[in-house]
Amino acid sequence: MSAVFDEPNLIGCAGLVPVVGLCDRIGLRDLAGPWIRVPGLGRSNAGAKVMSLVAGMVAGADCIEDMDLLRHGGMNQVFHGWRAPATLGQFLRSFTFGHVRQFDAVASRALINLAGEVPGLIDRDAGAGVPRRR
Repeated sequence: MSAVFDEPNLIGCAGLVPVVGLCDRIGLRDLAGPWIRVPGLGRSNAGAKVMSLVAGMVAGADCIEDMDLLRHGGMNQVFHGWRAPATLGQFLRSFTFGHVRQFDAVASRALINLAGEVPGLIDRDAGAGVPRRR
C-alpha cells in the first residue's frame, strides 16, 4: 500500500524544507554547478540535479523511479527546479570513475561550509577537520 499526494495543496515531504534550506545555505547547488562536469546529454544544470538527488534520497527514494515523489501534490509550490526521474537517471548513467574526484571536491567544500553553519560540528581543540565524537 502506498499513499499518493495528488491534491495540489498537500505536501507529502514537508520535512525536506529544513534539509533543502541547509543545503542552500552551505551552497551545495552552487558548488556542484562548476565542479561536476558530465559529458553528453546530462551535462547541464548539475547543481539542480544534485539537489534533486539529495532531496529524493532524504525523502526515501531508493531508485530513479522513486524520485518522482518530488513532483507530487503541492511540492512544486514549495520547491522549484526539481528534475524528472528520467533526467536524473541520464545524469547518473553518464558518470565514470573519474567523476569521483569531482564529487570529492564538492563534498569537501560542502563540509567546510556546513561546519560554518552548524556550531559544534567540529571540535576546534582536536585539530582542523576532526569531527567531534558523540
